[in-house]
Order: sequence, then structure tokens, then C-alpha cells
Amino acid sequence: MTAQSRIDAQTNLILRIHAVWRGVAALLAAISIGVIWQGMAETPLWQKILYSLVGVLVMVFSGYGAYQISKRSHAGRMTSLTLDYLGFVVCFVFALNVGEFFVGIDALGENFGKGIPYLGITALGYFLGILEEYFPTRNKDTENSLKTVSKWVMLGGFVLFLWQVNALNGIIYFFGKLAQPGGIVAVIGLVVFGLSLWSMSQTNIAQALNVKTGHEQIINGWLFLSPNLLGFLIFFAGPLLLSFYFSFTDSDAIRTPNWVGFENYAKILNIKFVTLDSPDQFARDVVDIKVYDEVGRFTYGDTGILFAAEDKFFWLALRNTLTFVLFAVPLSVIPALVLSNILNSKLPGMKFYRAVYFMPSIAAVVGISLVWQWLYNATIGYINYFITLGIEFWNNLFNVAVVDPKIQWVSDENTALFAIIIIAAWQTMGFNTVLFLAGLQNIPGELYEAATVDGAGAWDKFWSITLPMLAPTTFYVVSTTTIQAMQVFEQVFILMNPAEGPNNSTITLVLYLYRSGFQNFQQGYASAIAWVLFIVIFGLTIIQFQRQRRSSIYES
Repeated sequence: MTAQSRIDAQTNLILRIHAVWRGVAALLAAISIGVIWQGMAETPLWQKILYSLVGVLVMVFSGYGAYQISKRSHAGRMTSLTLDYLGFVVCFVFALNVGEFFVGIDALGENFGKGIPYLGITALGYFLGILEEYFPTRNKDTENSLKTVSKWVMLGGFVLFLWQVNALNGIIYFFGKLAQPGGIVAVIGLVVFGLSLWSMSQTNIAQALNVKTGHEQIINGWLFLSPNLLGFLIFFAGPLLLSFYFSFTDSDAIRTPNWVGFENYAKILNIKFVTLDSPDQFARDVVDIKVYDEVGRFTYGDTGILFAAEDKFFWLALRNTLTFVLFAVPLSVIPALVLSNILNSKLPGMKFYRAVYFMPSIAAVVGISLVWQWLYNATIGYINYFITLGIEFWNNLFNVAVVDPKIQWVSDENTALFAIIIIAAWQTMGFNTVLFLAGLQNIPGELYEAATVDGAGAWDKFWSITLPMLAPTTFYVVSTTTIQAMQVFEQVFILMNPAEGPNNSTITLVLYLYRSGFQNFQQGYASAIAWVLFIVIFGLTIIQFQRQRRSSIYES
């Protein structure tokens, strides 16, 4: 038998093993589905459905992979690589969890400061290794000895670092945990999936399955995309679908959720508008106060309209959120547009001012809110201090007696929300300025030159050239700022005490969602609020998109 014949025989054997492995995987997936529904009676329904869906997908694609491998098709290889890669990732994460790796990371963080000097030794060894690149020598023995010393210094520094942060004991503890049954299963899974990945990646296997260069490029592309893709599926798409399911249940994060249908949404949307006989008529005279609470009333003349809702806090939160958007978005966008035109000039120092205006956008929200909390202090805050100075100067200059208002910024229901609006606008304006500045620099200068020749003034250029050409940028800025404003939470939660503000004047939809889900443990109801918020944001975005299409210079 020739060498090529032996290679072909080995390749055929490996492919048959892979076909059997895929068939066994499909069989195990089918068995697991039966176990889920027969042997896991106390498991919540949504978990059974989720596990069963995963099992069905594994069963279908494993069977498909076995069939394609038996036909020597490249589709079988891609299917096998995908399933084995996902299985390897699952087993790897499970092994880390069983070995309490993430708990060890927390412990490492507490002791990390002790090992920083020894990391300095490792860095010193690295710099010794690259010393030859900056100070080359003709003596090869000196060069080799320097690199050897560099490696040993780096290794010694790293070992000392591990010893100082007590990582060696952590490693021993980790492997001790893996010796338990769950850890052994995870390690076996890692070995099986790893060997399957390695063998299917071999050149002779690829050639036997008629794999082309383009197929390899596709696999490599998906491999590089997989970290973000898996992160999106696990930490965004998965929770998103789960919250949609919970919105139809009475989940409280403790007991098994029960299906309640549209009950949560009905409670949110259960409202009444009732005509009042007089502006000061009691709500109990016109609505059942056991079901409805008064949200507000609109009075005109000798009558009025009462607005009542089953959940008044949702509608108060929606009112405050929309009010916040109505003021915060213009205050974040219009000044940013003006500033971008100023910063787009060729005056000296413009780069410095661009950085200054952008700094609030990258500063921590917690720090910003705490600083503004002191600024808003009614007694010692600088805002009221400068207002007092201004009023005193005005009174002395014109001999009048204007009374100092001593504004209670965060403790007065009339100003609390406006105080949050100022912070949000101040923080967002710099980022929007940079976006507008990028859009301005993409407008061809020839347009302004032609307008100057035609006798157009500065205002005509701005209105007829700058604004229309900035339409895509404006649409993006307004849309993202609106979405961000609809989700306002951090500033309110940190600045206000309590977060709802005086007389619920600063309660917002996300804050109410947080309070319902994580303080009152109404996870199902909080999920319904989240989806209603999504619908509102989506509707506003669609409206902006349609207006942008009708008014855009590029469409016309």
C-alpha cells in the first residue's frame, strides 16, 4: 500500500467517525428532549421550551451534518465545525463555572495591587528583549544572551506576580473543583469537541470534502465574528426574547411564573377620560377609586376632564419622560449645531475647545451627577450663589428690590425635572457637536464659494446649504439623542433622593421599570413596561425616519 493510499484510508476512517459522531449527537439531543419533558417536572415552562428548542436545533443540524459528511459535501464540514465550536464554548464556560473561576477573578482583583511591582519586573524583562532593536550589536553571542536573560526575567516576574496575588492556590483550587463530576463532564466535553474541531480542520479532510478557498474564508470570517455574535445572542437577543415571554406572566423572580396573557398590558393601558361637572369635583364621584387613580385633570371654564388610570405611576412616568425629551433634545441639538459651526472655523485654539466641549460626554455619569448635586445645593451651591450675586448687583445698580428666589432645584417639584434636563443637555451637547462637526467637514467647499459669487450672505448659506447638507447627520443626532433621552435613568437615580423626586416629578419610564422589577419584584409587569417603552421609542424613530425621507436633499 502506497503512502497516498494510507492517507486516503485514514481520511475515510475519520470521516466515517465524524458521521457516526454527528449521528450520536443527534440521538443524544433527541433523548435529552424526552428527559426535559418527562424527568424535569418542576422546571419552569419557559426553560423547558428553551432547552427543547436548543435540543431540536442540535438534533436537526447534527443529522444534517452526518448526511452531508456521508455525501462528502463541504456543507457537512461547516455544520460540524459550527456545532463542535459551540459545544466547545459551552463546555469551556461550564468548566469555568464549576471551577468557580469567576469567583477567583474577584479575589484576584482584591490582591492585584500587591503584585503590580512584580509585573514591573516582567515589563523590565520585555524591554531588555527589545533593547537589541534600538541598540544593535555585532556580537551575536551578546544578542542571544540578552534575549535569554529577557525571557527568564519575564518568567520570574510573572511567577512572582502569581505567588504574590495568591494565584497559585487559586489554580490548585480550580483544578480541584474540576475533579468533581460536573467538572469531569465539562473536561470530557472539551476534549471531545476539541478533537473533533482539530480533526475536521485538517487539510486532507478539507480536500476530501471538496472544500474551496472561499469556504475557508467564510469559516474564518464567522470565527472572527463569533465573539460578538455569541455575545449578542446570549446577552441581548436571548434576554430580549425572555423578557417578551415574561411580559405575559406574573413572574416575581422567585416563584414559577404563571401565564396571564395580556393582563399586564391591560393594566398599563386601562385609562379613562371623564367629564367633570365642576373643576374641583372629586375623582371618587366619577370613577371607581378602587380601580382608578387620578393622573391629572384639564379644566376649562366651569367644567373639565379627569384623566384616570389603573396604574397612574406609569402615565406620570410617561408624562415626565416625554417632557424630558421635549426639552432635553432641542437643548442638546440646537446649541451643538451652533457650536459646531463656530468650531469649524479656522481660528486659533479650535482643537482645544473641541476637546473641552467633548469632555462631559466621556466623563462618568456618577461623577457628573454628584458634582451637579453640589452645584444645585440651595444653600451652598454655586448656581444659587451666582444668582444671588447677580440679583444684588441688579438691585444696587438700578435701586430696585428684586427678591432672591433661593431656588430649591432638586427639592421643588416645579424645578426638579428641569434640573435633570440641564445636566443631560450639558453632557450630550459635546458629543452632538463632534457629530455635526464631522458632517460640516464633509460639505464641499465649492458650494459655499458658488453661493458667495451669487451674493449669498452668511444666513443664506447656512439656511440653503448647511442645513440641507447636514440632513443625514441631523437625523442621526436627533434620533440617537431622542432614544437616549427616552431611557434617562442614571442622572435621576443618582441626583434625586428619593429618585422619584418630590410628588413624583422626576419618575421616568426606566426608573419606574427598575422600581417595579427590582424593588417590587414584579418582573412580569416590568417586562411589559419595557416593551411598551420600546414601542414608544420605535414609533418616534419611525416618525423621524419618515420626516427625514420627505425633507432630505438627497431624496429630492
